Amino acid sequence: MNQGPIDVVVIGAGQSGLSTAYHLSRTEWSYVVLDGGGTAGGAWHHRWPSLTLGRTHRLHDLPGLALTTSPPDVPASQVVTDYFSLYERTFELPVRRPVHVTAVRDGGHERLLVETDHGTWAARAVVNATGTWTRPFVPYYPGIETFAGQMLHTVDYRAAADFRGKHVVVVGGGASAVQLLLEIADITTTTWVTRRTPVWREGPFDETAGRQAVAMAAAAAREGRALPSIVSTTGLMRTEATEAARARGILDRRPMFAAIDPAGVRWADGTHQDADVILWCTGFRPAVDHLSPLHLREPGGGIKLLGTRAAREPRLHLVGYGPSASTIGATRAGAAAVRDINRLLRSPESAAAEAAASYTVQDSRTSRS
Repeated sequence: MNQGPIDVVVIGAGQSGLSTAYHLSRTEWSYVVLDGGGTAGGAWHHRWPSLTLGRTHRLHDLPGLALTTSPPDVPASQVVTDYFSLYERTFELPVRRPVHVTAVRDGGHERLLVETDHGTWAARAVVNATGTWTRPFVPYYPGIETFAGQMLHTVDYRAAADFRGKHVVVVGGGASAVQLLLEIADITTTTWVTRRTPVWREGPFDETAGRQAVAMAAAAAREGRALPSIVSTTGLMRTEATEAARARGILDRRPMFAAIDPAGVRWADGTHQDADVILWCTGFRPAVDHLSPLHLREPGGGIKLLGTRAAREPRLHLVGYGPSASTIGATRAGAAAVRDINRLLRSPESAAAEAAASYTVQDSRTSRS
């Protein structure tokens, strides 16, 4: 079913998608927001109940409506879902859900075709705001298919009580792995496994450290490289809880095992750890498979961006991707994308020429570096 022409399609109604929609609502352009979730809240709607507001990184306000103060012991999923739902109603944003985007293609005639399970939109510009939550990453290890116990990813985690009396191997060196280890270790036994030696950050994660992390992600996006993991740029935060856990031996880390067998995991030296559960806290990949028909991937494995605009497709913007993956970055990226879209839609020919020139200049700089 053809949904007809429209100026802008926004894919995703999380932090970056809603920010983009807010700024679009202040323009003359027709637009729609397509969200694959059944309710407001984006990825936050699916976070485990024990992740309370007080245990999250700082949440930043969406433009035009402040996030009201809530008790720190309230589940973050509830707070953010309520906030995003109120935001959509307050600004009467045209969010349609659940709508699953299957592909974005070049439709010619200055249009991109956004194909979904509810028809196809022909858009003059597309803003992709799909985040990473729907693309959990589990690395392959020999024998993984033979494991007789339970395997799950961070996205599947609900409560520590589910693992009572079981030995859990927690894989991953990020903040989620540490948080879940601390929860699970109170009621069962655990083994922590990481690919690299964890780096514990001394001192607070301040504004300077935040800028450094964003700069590393921005450099990767500009050069079309695979995006770095968050923990590789921030390190792990020391807290009273982590120091207590380290004293108890909970955070004694082992290097990555070499293989998995039906009963557990095995290291290269032949040592073995029996396990009932393997919990993969191994991160996510950007949810961009639906953009494959546009052939945006660079040899470095990523999508090259000029600001928020895809270097190979000037009608497409990615927000909440790379340097704008944080909550504050996603909000700012929405405004930047709409500014660029305004130029494109008011003067398509000059915007296309500018994009081609920018891509050529940046490509030559990259080849010399």
